[in-house]
Amino acid sequence: MATNTKSGPGGASRKGKSAAGRSTSKGSSSKVGRPSTAEESGRYTRPIPKSVRRSPPWYGALVLVLLIVGVAVIVVNYLAHIPFVAHGSAWGLVAGLVLIFAGFLLATRYR
Repeated sequence: MATNTKSGPGGASRKGKSAAGRSTSKGSSSKVGRPSTAEESGRYTRPIPKSVRRSPPWYGALVLVLLIVGVAVIVVNYLAHIPFVAHGSAWGLVAGLVLIFAGFLLATRYR
C-alpha cells in the first residue's frame, strides 16, 4: 500500500511537514514552539533611560585633551624637544599613539 506523503530525494520526507500537511494546528493556544513576542523569547532589552546614559561634563574635555596631547607628543618627538628622549625615538611615537588610541576609545563611549 502506498502512502500519500510527499518525499524528497532518497525517500526523506519534507522538512517541517507532517502526513496531514501541517506541523502544528492553527487554532492551538498552547505556548509550544516559537515565542510570539520579543519579551517571551528573552531577547528583549528595555531601553536605558536618558538620565542614565549621560556622560559627566568633563568626559568630552578629557577626550579632546587626550587626542590633542597625543598628536602634540608625536609632533614634538619628531622635532626633538622632549627632554630625556632621543631624537626620533620610538617611545615618543608609542606614547603619542597610546594617547590617541585612548582618546578614540573614550570617544566611542561618549553619550
